[in-house]
Amino acid sequence: MTELFPPIEPYATEFLDVGDGHRIFIEQAGNPKGKPIVYLHGGPGAGNSPATRQFFDPEIYRVVHFDQRGCGQSTPHASLDANTTWHLVEDMEKIRKHLDIEAWQVCGGSWGSTLALAYAQSHPARVTELILRGLFLDRKKEMQWAMQEGPKAVYPDYWEAFEAMIPAEERGNMLGAYYRRVTGDDEAAKLAACRAWCLWEFAIMTLIPNPEYAENLTDEFALAMGRTSCHYFQHGSFMESDDHIIGGIDKIRHIPAIMIQGRHDLVTPMQTAWEIHKQWPEAELHIIDGAGHSASEAGITTAIMAAAAKFASTGE
Repeated sequence: MTELFPPIEPYATEFLDVGDGHRIFIEQAGNPKGKPIVYLHGGPGAGNSPATRQFFDPEIYRVVHFDQRGCGQSTPHASLDANTTWHLVEDMEKIRKHLDIEAWQVCGGSWGSTLALAYAQSHPARVTELILRGLFLDRKKEMQWAMQEGPKAVYPDYWEAFEAMIPAEERGNMLGAYYRRVTGDDEAAKLAACRAWCLWEFAIMTLIPNPEYAENLTDEFALAMGRTSCHYFQHGSFMESDDHIIGGIDKIRHIPAIMIQGRHDLVTPMQTAWEIHKQWPEAELHIIDGAGHSASEAGITTAIMAAAAKFASTGE
């Protein structure tokens, strides 16, 4: 495994009012005069982790992180109002302009890969390169896998805990059942559903389940992650069609891109990355054997850092 760069503190933090009552928390780390890169966290609703700063050489990169609407330090917390993919795409443009960045490299994993692709297709002139991990397009067949058919065959024990709070008559549509609970008026039921949602995703996040994820789960994180994820997935991430992104590859075909996919990813299975690669052969696809979904898995961490190193001197 490639060793992470040492822990680094931001050199600047601030809140940006993006409208609709939302204030976005932004931080910058690394070299203020370096190559700009924006890192897009997953979820939706997960917020940023300080460890992700360590993927990028702080002598070379000006690393921009922000907490997407409703999560992390952004406010209002766990809000679903005016919170869609297209709001986030325009938030990115507001952040870019606010920071006086002409164009930037975009790196995103899981849901962050969806947002990265949506942004790149909306503003291709503002993207120098793309690094995409755990490719996800929020299509119906992807949600059917995640919420009804797939991972429960590998983790029936964890699945039983996930479905336990849903009555048998509602289990034919687990996403809809959870969405009703995380958006309902019963605060206790809302929190319980959000925690169960997060615990299920944590269980299947890595090749070998990591109990530390569950042990460190806070109510604040669970509410933001559970509510926002269900909100986006219930609405197909607000795309115009199921194939909105994969149908728009020609808009970004010229952008240098590296896709990183764990062979044993149960959250965002490799089929999606493979389909994108077939449509976009110019983009490199790195399949990581012995890895699941999480960016913290050794092979995936190494691949992200190698991609950033490869792009370090391009697109400037």
